[in-house]
Amino acid sequence: MTTSTPRKRTRKANKPQGQWLVDGKEPLNDDERIKQEDVGLSVMQRVRDIYSKEGFASIPPEDLAPRFKWIGMYTQRKPFLDGTKTSTLTNAELQDEYFMMRIRIDGGLLDNKQLRVLGEVSRDYARNTADFTDRQNLQLHYVKIEDVPTIWDKLGSVGLDTNFGCGDVPRVVLGSPVAGIAKDEIIDASPAIETVVKDILPREELHNLPRKFKSAISGNKRQDITHEIQDLAFIGSEHPEHGPGFDVWVGGGLSTNPMLSQRLGVWCSLEQVPDVWLNVVRIFRDYGYRRMRNRARLKFLVAEWGVEKFRHVLEEDYLGYVLPDGPEPETVTGYRDHVGIYEQRDGKFYLGVKPTVGHTDGEQLIELADLADKYGVTRLRTTADKELLFLDLERAQADKLASELEKIGLSANPSAFRRDIISCTGLEFCKLAHVVTKQRAIQLVDELEERLGDLDVPLKISLNGCPNSCARAQVADIGLSGKILTNDEGERVEGFQVHLGGAVGCGPQFGKKVRGNNVYSTELGDYVVRIVQNFKKDRSDGEQFRDWVSRADENLLV
Repeated sequence: MTTSTPRKRTRKANKPQGQWLVDGKEPLNDDERIKQEDVGLSVMQRVRDIYSKEGFASIPPEDLAPRFKWIGMYTQRKPFLDGTKTSTLTNAELQDEYFMMRIRIDGGLLDNKQLRVLGEVSRDYARNTADFTDRQNLQLHYVKIEDVPTIWDKLGSVGLDTNFGCGDVPRVVLGSPVAGIAKDEIIDASPAIETVVKDILPREELHNLPRKFKSAISGNKRQDITHEIQDLAFIGSEHPEHGPGFDVWVGGGLSTNPMLSQRLGVWCSLEQVPDVWLNVVRIFRDYGYRRMRNRARLKFLVAEWGVEKFRHVLEEDYLGYVLPDGPEPETVTGYRDHVGIYEQRDGKFYLGVKPTVGHTDGEQLIELADLADKYGVTRLRTTADKELLFLDLERAQADKLASELEKIGLSANPSAFRRDIISCTGLEFCKLAHVVTKQRAIQLVDELEERLGDLDVPLKISLNGCPNSCARAQVADIGLSGKILTNDEGERVEGFQVHLGGAVGCGPQFGKKVRGNNVYSTELGDYVVRIVQNFKKDRSDGEQFRDWVSRADENLLV
């Protein structure tokens, strides 16, 4: 793996943006100062030695935020603070003395013993809370600082941890949940993910980035890692000369300034993926904009440089070699998720089920571990669509297990509404949220099934508590971004800004905002039912929702 020292690139004199190789390392804000003074992971020992013994009040502000992010922990929102308080109170006023804890599951790799421990930790130390995330992680809530060392030790006993669950570091590496077993796989990316996580991620040189860095590596033909919205992604690609390898994408990200990632135009082999991954992160470290945190993501650098310059800098200044041009990957249509029963390449089967919006609890996780034991399953997987997969089943076993899972609310054949809905944490726990999301999403699915039954095409519905789009509002068929609205009586109430027709996959695009198209939370069910009914009546044969939105009269969209 290359370790060349990059050449310093200069620009015209203007206001410093905090690019280390242009402006130097003098910190331009408090976050940068704090990170330079003390590497984030060092806070772990203070948790063990001091804070877990002396309690929440002993934690100094600069450890509580931002350094606790490096160990996968945020303070959660105080209860009974409505969404109007989000923009008027400080973070310290909004935060509770309990934590959200994010357990990192790179590539979605999980076994039955780990699943059982996750359930026990949830039950014993997190008030039975547990949620699968769209980053293949598991999140817990109501964690007390006094219990954190015990939780870490219990997780560590089965090879799990919370390191870099949050923070200005490389976050969990997304991977295909069926890497190495899928019949439709181009190449197994597992060795590359393993090298990145075990050999590269521990390097201290990567522990202070301008902002978070999201990456994904999948060789599955289904392109099951949302590569269009990652900082860096590798997807399976068959090169006419070099064979199976990866197409590279950079510069994606959502939030309040969404951008789709762009093809770098290169092909790289499985063996080259860790090297390319490392050096893209190094470019971000050295040239990312650190002065203003709302412009500190890699997407802004890619947008300014363009992919041609980015590729040139990567190859000339960092890798030290030129990557071959890559063919454009095949366009994939249909579902990318793994809900249902599928044959593996070895003749066995895997079963994928989806808890509604990824919501589960500790007792259910233990029950799922029991079912895995009952059917001899040792390998499980989490996914970027908040599913849980059971691998290596005989067909008869898969059918029986699917029946048992159905009884506890996890279906291998859910309605289109239940299959495709997603939400963020929302007002229940998040200090940035304006509205309740998760509970409302569960209620919305029940209402749609009761009033509409099912739908014969995919329909991704996304509920977000704020404009930051943790649940991908801008790339959903119906994306809902939480905000506070004023009703006819002059009251400030919960509502959503509506985005329609967004998509990843075939022809990725952002949803459009119809002028003035906001909906009160109390009227959400009626609105979505009305839109779906309009779609069913007005669409042509086989037409997808996003294509209908692009041509439909506006009166059908409000």
